[in-house]
Formats: sequence, C-alpha cells, structure tokens
Amino acid sequence: MSILTTRRIALGGALALPFIRTASAQTTLEWVAGSVGGGWYTMAAGLSSLIREENPDIQIRVVPGGGLANPTRINNGQSQIGWGIDTFSASAVKGTEPYSAKHEKIRCLGTGYSPTEHLLLRHTGAGPDDMRAILTQRGLKIGTPQRSSTDEMTLQRILKFLGSSPDKVRADGGRYLNGSYADIGAAYNDGQVDYLYIALAKPAALMTEVAQGRRGGRLTAFPDDIRKHLVDEFSYAEGTLDKTDYPALLDGAIPVTMMDSVIVVNESVPAEITQKITATLIKNQGRRLATIHPSMGGWTPAKAVNYHGVPFHPGAVAAFRAAGVNPPA
Repeated sequence: MSILTTRRIALGGALALPFIRTASAQTTLEWVAGSVGGGWYTMAAGLSSLIREENPDIQIRVVPGGGLANPTRINNGQSQIGWGIDTFSASAVKGTEPYSAKHEKIRCLGTGYSPTEHLLLRHTGAGPDDMRAILTQRGLKIGTPQRSSTDEMTLQRILKFLGSSPDKVRADGGRYLNGSYADIGAAYNDGQVDYLYIALAKPAALMTEVAQGRRGGRLTAFPDDIRKHLVDEFSYAEGTLDKTDYPALLDGAIPVTMMDSVIVVNESVPAEITQKITATLIKNQGRRLATIHPSMGGWTPAKAVNYHGVPFHPGAVAAFRAAGVNPPA
C-alpha cells in the first residue's frame, strides 16, 4: 500500500468520526443552555471554561436553548450535554405532557446546581398588584421568554388555571410578547409591556438592571392556590424571596414557585468524559462554583444525587461514589 493511499484512508477515517470522539482523543461537546443573557447561559459558559481548564482533552461549545426543548435536543443527539429543569426533564423521560414520546437516551449528572425562582415583575405606575388580578385584567401587556422555555410554559399553566391563555390575552386587547431576556427587559424599560414573567436564579442580572433602570418595579407574591396547583399537578417546588434578595424590588418577603437545574447528557457520551466532568464539579464545589454564579454556591454532591427524575450516567455514578455519595439505582 502506498503512502498516499495510507494518508487517504486515514483522512477518510477522520472525516467519518462522530461528533463525540473517543476518550483517548480530544472530545468536543455542545452544551445547550438558555437564552443569551440569562443565568443558564452564564453558568454554562463558566462551567465550560472550568472543565476545559482542568481537562484539556474536553472542549465544550455553548449554544442557546431552553429548558423545555433541551431534553429533546439532547435525546436526539443535536447537543450532547445541557441544562434541564428537574420537573420537565422527568416528564421527558416518561413521555408525559408537554412531551409526546419517552426520551430514552438522556442521562443526568444530578441536580441542585441552581435553585431557580419564578418571578412576576409589575410596574408600579398603575394597575393591580396581586398576581390573579394582574394576569386576568383586560389589556394585560406582559413579556416572557421564548415558547421553548420553562418560564413561558409555566406562565401558560398559570394562565390556564386562571381561565386565560396567551390567545385570550391578545383577544382582550393585550400583548403577550416572547423574546430573549434582553429583548423583553428592553420592552419593559421602554413601556411596551408592563409586566415580566421569568424564571431566573438569584441574583438575576435582568432584575438588577430593572432595579437600576428608570422604570423600576415590584416583584409579586404567588398566591397559595397557584403555588399549590403547580406543586400538585406538575411537581414544582416552593420558596421565599427576602427583601435582601432584591432590595429595590421588594417591600418584604414573598412566597414564590421554584424549580431546580439538572445537567442532562446523551447516553452516548463516554463514561470517562462524564466522570471527569462530574469530578471537576465536585472538586470545585463551594467558592469556585459560586464565582461562576452565586446560585451554585450551595451545590453539594449530596444534593446532586437526591434526584430520581432522570437516570444517572454511569460516569457520573462513578464520580459521585468516589466522593462518598450514592446516586439512586
């Protein structure tokens, strides 16, 4: 066999390699996060840098996404790793609403990475100040992220519980604006909408910008019946925002709906790679993760394995067991 033929065969083999290469070579993964400007995107970028820093053989490219669509994207192999929401990822595995088929190829690296509060911001110039009255008023002008996001899906669930919907909001002369966090934040500051519904871990950069802006606003409490509905029907969690969380947007503590972040991976990612990624997170728990985003400061391996919604990837299981905790079987 000639040298030229050998080179051609080698080149053809390289071109035929899958996107995820073997663990002995450099591995490139695509991490699907959230909207550009949101907490998920910031956290994914920071974690990707940390993982590359400690594992030069792992390269990660971050792309925007949304909590509702991310499990499907990862299940289909379009992205290999990404953020998911605990309740929605569990629904994806089961193939229950809002998913139409079981997602059998997704695994996880645990939960607890970023407890996330749902926030309804209202303008203070006029109008009602309680959630039920706000969301059922005629002429409601509200901004929320893209239709693929868990923020928007949750708002739809609340509207349905209150006998409304995005179409009804529009039919009643209102505005139901979808866009990136930056887009809907700008629309709020410009007066195009009077309310924002988002789900972002504290401290949310968008809320900080609003607090410092010319319009300001107030965060709205979630009524007992709405929180109970979301917990009972969709397995959300409950929490509290204190005035110290957003001093310029709160007059006191308020109850809110919550959910948590999960790292989801495709089952085809080599166990050696997921073990390295998980071990890096374990090694850097505490202050280092908090420097990437404050919401990750309280993450621990013990919290991470307290999740039954998505099967753990074998590589993650090995890393957690080495740290002295056992993921569910």
